[in-house]
Amino acid sequence: MTQLPLVIRPENPCDAEAVERLHERAFGPGRFARTAYRIREGAPHRLDLSFTALVGSLLVGSVRLTPVTAGDAPALMLGPLTVDPAFENRGIGRALIERSLEAARATNHTLVLLVGDESYYSRFGFKRVSPGRLTMPGPVDPGRFLAAELAEGALAQARGAVKPAPAAI
Repeated sequence: MTQLPLVIRPENPCDAEAVERLHERAFGPGRFARTAYRIREGAPHRLDLSFTALVGSLLVGSVRLTPVTAGDAPALMLGPLTVDPAFENRGIGRALIERSLEAARATNHTLVLLVGDESYYSRFGFKRVSPGRLTMPGPVDPGRFLAAELAEGALAQARGAVKPAPAAI
């Protein structure tokens, strides 16, 4: 069997429908009730910081970064990270996260937040947010609320509610 190369490229507007179908297959209808989704629906994700993974012409993965504020500090919310279930455990998620964090650093962003599995995301520099430092607009397991500093001390500048950014940052 011929192995098709994986291509990671910036998301573009024509990907929206395929990415939504991917989210539906991976997360189902329950995704709309999640706290992180509620934050992301309040602001559009940044296409220049969001990426898709393709095998041939098939979209098999996606990661998005959405501008938020963490108290008064600008930040980005990573997610959803989605890989087609048929293509899991092949390094696609890792490639997408690395590319999105690289793009965020290159554009002088300093802090990325997410709600996810610490054992997976810690390899990318994500650590638990200290209880009480930041709050989300709904229930979040404190062990899954994570942050990655892209610049030293960025998390120390963030305290308060995490909300959609009022304007693109």
